[in-house]
Amino acid sequence: MAVIGCQWMRSRYQLAWLAFFGFLNVYMLRVNLSVALVAMVDTQEEDNYTSLECPVVGNDTSSPTSKHGAETFDWDKPTQGLILGSFFYGYLITQIPGGWLAGKYGGKNLFGFGILCTAVLTLITPLTAKSVPTLVITRILEGLGEGVTFPAIQGMWAVWAPPMERSKLAMISFSGAQMGTVIGLPLSGLITAQLGWPYVFYIFGAIAIVWFVVWMLLTSNTPDSLKFIDPEEREYINFEIATVSSAEPITLKNTPWLEMAKSPVLWATSCAHFCHNWGFYTLLTCLPTYMKDVLQFDIAKDSLLSSLPYVFMWVMIIVTSVVVDTMRARSILSTTAARKLVNAIGFLVNAACLLGIGYVGCNFTLAVVLLCIAGAFDGISQIGYNVNHLDIAPKYAGTLMGITNTIATIPGFLGPQVVGWLTTQHSTSEQWRSVFIISAEIYVFGIIIYSLLGSGEVQKWASVSGGEYEPLSTSDSSFAQDETSVNTAVSDHSTD
Repeated sequence: MAVIGCQWMRSRYQLAWLAFFGFLNVYMLRVNLSVALVAMVDTQEEDNYTSLECPVVGNDTSSPTSKHGAETFDWDKPTQGLILGSFFYGYLITQIPGGWLAGKYGGKNLFGFGILCTAVLTLITPLTAKSVPTLVITRILEGLGEGVTFPAIQGMWAVWAPPMERSKLAMISFSGAQMGTVIGLPLSGLITAQLGWPYVFYIFGAIAIVWFVVWMLLTSNTPDSLKFIDPEEREYINFEIATVSSAEPITLKNTPWLEMAKSPVLWATSCAHFCHNWGFYTLLTCLPTYMKDVLQFDIAKDSLLSSLPYVFMWVMIIVTSVVVDTMRARSILSTTAARKLVNAIGFLVNAACLLGIGYVGCNFTLAVVLLCIAGAFDGISQIGYNVNHLDIAPKYAGTLMGITNTIATIPGFLGPQVVGWLTTQHSTSEQWRSVFIISAEIYVFGIIIYSLLGSGEVQKWASVSGGEYEPLSTSDSSFAQDETSVNTAVSDHSTD
């Protein structure tokens, strides 16, 4: 018998799409300042940093907020870098606690209230922007709220995602980050141009609060505690991840902290996560400034074109996750080989594209094309390291995400600072070339380390019973059977 009629209507996929919209809000709340900042800075101060080497594209490159009476500020480049990067100081702190709490208590409330916290603080950002220290503190607190989001969802998938669906379910969720960027960047520019920059924060904060209400009403920490799940689907999920769902509760004492710290596989995943985020966060927080200062786009075109790489990134995340899970299920590639392959391809093409961007000068068309290619292959790379936590230690997936994302958060505040240091004079393509070269070198380093030390196999220290790890009752290749036959086995199992 079939588990349920349509795959995309099953409760685990509904959870994935609700998490998708959660991450969409997370990144809309995160990127709005990247665009609004261009309009918040006094244009006379900004002119001191604007390149004169490229022709102006569009009718007006000045901040449009003067039309709406919004206040502007005389923040220099280092101050702007501090403001953009301050979010990540808070984001760094709650990663590991968030992962551990998600593993012990479930991720529903952590994810929901983390986003609610950021939404409320976003609403008051126009008020706190009047003082740089207050704005920095506000952004740090927003980071504290959002810091639990990725570990919380990874912890939920440890008990919701059948092994051969991990790539699809996890990456549907996480791809909301890219779609949030796709929507958030141009929408921020449009709102700024039409209403003034304060309304970016008012509107995005209100949308996130509406999402929070829906999330709290429709989700649950486990399949067993969700009232409206189909009973056959509940049986199927529990059967497929029985070694996780039957594990003893996580405590501080029984969490293998020392073994995690000594694990080369975990360090390889952390390295890949760090290297990816260096390039990703550099573009995410600084791309609008590069487009305006060097390529001379007005703010509306700036935000629209800045979002294009993330459109391609989102598409490739969805497509690649399905392809990878299919190849694993059919034993075409082992989990280890699949993770390393997509990680290497994605990082290598990203490095090449960033190097190319550094040398295109004022050819904004070619720059945008290279950025779009980089975005697409960034999406491919995320099917490697970003799902690896569920492969190597499903029980502790939330904790591992907290650990790797803590390390990978460093580029969030260091990257904008490096950009600020390198572009303190007139912001030229030559200065930005150094930014892109550094990112390319870091990508190559990530390829080397992850290819040598990475793995897709469950680690011995990730035991679920206190002894040696015992794999699932069926091997990776056995999951190539269709869900109908699997569910028959579940039905037989439930009548024993």
